[in-house]
Amino acid sequence: MNAPQKILVIATRRIGDVLLATPLIRTIHESWPDAEIDALVFKGTEGIIADNPDIRKIITVEEYFRTWSHLKFLLGLVRRYDFAFSTINGDRPVFYAWLAGKSSAGFVPGKGIKHFWKRCLLSKWIYSETHNTHTVINNLRLAQLLGLPLHPNVIVSWQKADELRVASLIKFDLASEQFAVIHMHPKYAYKEWTKQGWVALARWLYEQGICMVFTGSNSGREMAGMDELFHALPGRGFNMVGRLNLSETAFLLSKASVYIGPDTVITHMAAAVGVPAVALYGPTNPVVWGPWPQDHPAGENPFVMNGSQHVKNVFLVQGEGDCVPCHEEGCDRHIGSLSNCLQNLSSDRLITVVQQALQQSSQTNQQNKNSN
Repeated sequence: MNAPQKILVIATRRIGDVLLATPLIRTIHESWPDAEIDALVFKGTEGIIADNPDIRKIITVEEYFRTWSHLKFLLGLVRRYDFAFSTINGDRPVFYAWLAGKSSAGFVPGKGIKHFWKRCLLSKWIYSETHNTHTVINNLRLAQLLGLPLHPNVIVSWQKADELRVASLIKFDLASEQFAVIHMHPKYAYKEWTKQGWVALARWLYEQGICMVFTGSNSGREMAGMDELFHALPGRGFNMVGRLNLSETAFLLSKASVYIGPDTVITHMAAAVGVPAVALYGPTNPVVWGPWPQDHPAGENPFVMNGSQHVKNVFLVQGEGDCVPCHEEGCDRHIGSLSNCLQNLSSDRLITVVQQALQQSSQTNQQNKNSN
């Protein structure tokens, strides 16, 4: 096919879905460097790609829309692009791709008559893999439909201004100080670890002489929880919860000796920048949603379904129990419930893995010094 000049990539779901669409965007950009690539995402998720160098423009749409404003939005999309990709197999994103692109590619959930109209609308389509294929690989299958060479790294970016602001807030030399970034609170309770576990981990890090920087969103629940916990922590620490945007957080992660956090977008960012990242996973399927390790090849899933695993710079610690992963939202089956598999995870087990991650960090730093 002729190289398209204007391309739209649609990722209208959660912020993690937007981030994991960046390998597809990079693949498109590398294949067609002169093309203008826009991204269509839900309002509130655009910060994760705000500084992405492969994207010309970010278009946002409300997840829950009003009829007339949405109609105006749709009219503005009509055949604006030479090609549109939908990374989501839902009704709206597939319709957006058909409406916006003179040609389009996307996913179809299944073979039944229910989804026949999607197969008719899309110029090229493929059945989505939702249980046995990592999201990065699944998205890149759209590029394979067009025969494009694949570039599987997740892209996390920042500006010089982000570096300067982080340096002004954290009063030590980010280039030379050994420090851990800790992100305790996921968006949903069913992905949480215990307060006691985080305190025990922080005490161990303090005993090792490692400074701690805590990150998090500006939600009232998260900031209040961090304020309460911060006073129980020993040693040097910097409470950056609610104080950094995603680009600033990305730069901070790139300088860390180790990162520790639950199943959240910040954990995916840490994996993407190459820092040794310790990820706590409970109900979530790691085959599909595990943090994509830096420089992992496009042709194979990084993780298997069961067990704690170490792949390149990612140390995935899976919760306890025969039911793990259950793919459910907590033991009470709603986002506000807790997951016993994570609540029963011992601090000693996590500390052992963090120690391994720090050893890898030290070895990498020594190799870099020797190469220089």
